[in-house]
Amino acid sequence: MRQVILDTETTGLEPDLGHRVIEIGGVEVINRRLTGRHFHKYINPQREIDDGAFEVHGISQEFLADKPVFEAIWEEFVDYITGAELVIHNAPFDVSFLNYELARIADAPSKIDRLCTITDSLVVARNKHPGQKNNLDALCRRYDVDNSQRQVHGALLDAEILADVYLLMTGGQTTLFAQSSEANSGGHSAQVAKLDRSGIDLPVVSATVEETAAHEAFLDFIATSDVTPVWRQLQ
Repeated sequence: MRQVILDTETTGLEPDLGHRVIEIGGVEVINRRLTGRHFHKYINPQREIDDGAFEVHGISQEFLADKPVFEAIWEEFVDYITGAELVIHNAPFDVSFLNYELARIADAPSKIDRLCTITDSLVVARNKHPGQKNNLDALCRRYDVDNSQRQVHGALLDAEILADVYLLMTGGQTTLFAQSSEANSGGHSAQVAKLDRSGIDLPVVSATVEETAAHEAFLDFIATSDVTPVWRQLQ
């Protein structure tokens, strides 16, 4: 399974107002492993950058003046993402900008969801952690991912950080145990040996008087909080 963890930086918040993409960063994941193959481009937007956007990413018009325009890099970008599952945090924002850029080019596909599937990692995080903060910084704290280099937003750095967070967030013990079973069985499903227990007389060990008294005392303690202990509900 090939995934591309993607992020963008822009001149502002609204492509409908003519704002443009100024940076694209993507990292490739195959079978839940980072391959080291990434995509990173700074792009000359041929327009001003909003002050609010500059405060977020720190990318200036002067820095972008000698960078290629989107029309010069779109084919390389499309080749990189085609056929992959794109994982983007708050995907509607980035997708709207990328679709706007592609729609400006006559020969380019007009929508990236025709090239690949799209997964919004923000939606995944909200489903997994309802009622909690789920921005990238909050997820880094929750999953103990180092984001100390993230003084300002940057597309490639944020994509690398999101890749670590997303793999941790979607991994879980089930995957870990499945991989362990495969490793121990030479890549084949582990076979569970069935034991014949017929004729085995298993001893029954009862609690002592002291253990029963201690258990009842603990139930009395639980009952002081106006909660009927489960054990007494079964009596």
